[in-house]
Amino acid sequence: MKITVLGLGEMGSALASALLNAGYPVTVWNRSAEKARPLVAEGARLATSPEEAVAAGEVVIVNVKGGTVAAELLRTAGLVLPGRTVVDVTDGTSAQVEVTAELVTGHGADYLHGQIMTIAPAVGSPDAVVFYGGPRQVFDRCEPVLRVLGGRATHVSSNPGVSVLYGMAVHDIMWGLLNGFLHAAALLNNAGIRIGDFAEQAEPSLTALPSLFPMLADEIDRAEYAVPFGALQHHLPSVDDLIAESRTRGIDVDLPTYTRNIVAEAIGTGHGKDSYAWLVQHFGGR
Repeated sequence: MKITVLGLGEMGSALASALLNAGYPVTVWNRSAEKARPLVAEGARLATSPEEAVAAGEVVIVNVKGGTVAAELLRTAGLVLPGRTVVDVTDGTSAQVEVTAELVTGHGADYLHGQIMTIAPAVGSPDAVVFYGGPRQVFDRCEPVLRVLGGRATHVSSNPGVSVLYGMAVHDIMWGLLNGFLHAAALLNNAGIRIGDFAEQAEPSLTALPSLFPMLADEIDRAEYAVPFGALQHHLPSVDDLIAESRTRGIDVDLPTYTRNIVAEAIGTGHGKDSYAWLVQHFGGR
């Protein structure tokens, strides 16, 4: 299967290199041809235009700066899109993905959107996760290529925009966990406690946190939140203690104060005996 890669930034170059290492014939294009030199040295063919690049590939992988740029690039190559499969792994919003999907399929090509959940050096590894959205039969046909890019290539929906939402959700959770850890680290550091000692000794508690996600997910999907233990009302005193300790030590209190505000609001509206999952409604869930 002949592959084209449009966009040779850090990630696009890693994708092209992984495909070359797997033995695929690869054509590349980038606005700055200079970035293609290492890949040409590895055996890639350099195209002089997006149209030439797209025409050379059965599968066209796009990784550029933003969904709007991706759509414009594919619009430019519209006349040579028919019969090809576009795998767009450009970051953007689900609305941008829908626009690009409509553009590509309107030109008679198949479309998958992939959300890469790893950094460039890990592209091509067996554990690299990439979420894909689009027709299942298209994913199945391209799966050998997709697994070269990441061993854990996962089809999540026939709607290409869902892959973007999966990626955003993982990042959303990641930033929340990282910010919580760093706030805690600042507090411990102020008290003269080595963060490494804490991480080692608290590991059972820390690693247990993600195990709560399936339970919370089930409560949210069922929209049933009443629980006999661990209800919201029991969180408030602990948050108050954290805020008091942080303030005493000169540690920023914005993060725990935000948590306190939404917990207190829920309790004040009669949800003190509901689980923590009820707070999804504060963020606009049901």
